Amino acid sequence: MEQDKDIVEKVRQALGRRSLVLVGLMGCGKSSIGRRLATRLGLPFIDADEEIERVAQKSISEIFADHGEAFFRDREAKVIARLLGGGPQVLATGGGAFITPETRQKIREAGISIWLRAELPVLMRRVGKRDTRPLLKGSDPEQVMRTLMATRYPIYAEADLTVESRDVPHDGIVTEIVASLARHPALAQPTSI
Repeated sequence: MEQDKDIVEKVRQALGRRSLVLVGLMGCGKSSIGRRLATRLGLPFIDADEEIERVAQKSISEIFADHGEAFFRDREAKVIARLLGGGPQVLATGGGAFITPETRQKIREAGISIWLRAELPVLMRRVGKRDTRPLLKGSDPEQVMRTLMATRYPIYAEADLTVESRDVPHDGIVTEIVASLARHPALAQPTSI
């Protein structure tokens, strides 16, 4: 327990003003794991999608339906850039946020990115529990997920850290993230913010 406190303190000190930014496909656990990670580190937790909905006063599905994905991605980039200025925090991003080059660059400048990588069966079990995913409203959600994995996984792989999200208690994944952060060279570098 004392060793855990020491590791947590080391990670918090090394972060400086940077945020921990969770990236990955819908269903990988960015929000649920992110909340637990924030609690473990004593940092605020922010869900970028919730913030976008709050600012727009519409759900993500409504924004997609009313204005399209390009409009949503533009607003998402602006909200994430603003949120990154409020670190240190744990920031959960939407599945497509890290795909946008400008957003990826802002995350590199102001945060440490953590890809929660998950296999297709895990993702499908999780996303099947909610019908609020605009990209999955089509006829074959599994094929959509396969396509997203093929196009996005190579970009997510650019994250500073990759942790496998799987069907184990999320607190175990949080422990893995904290231990990996404590060893990660990005946290040995001086903070620029």
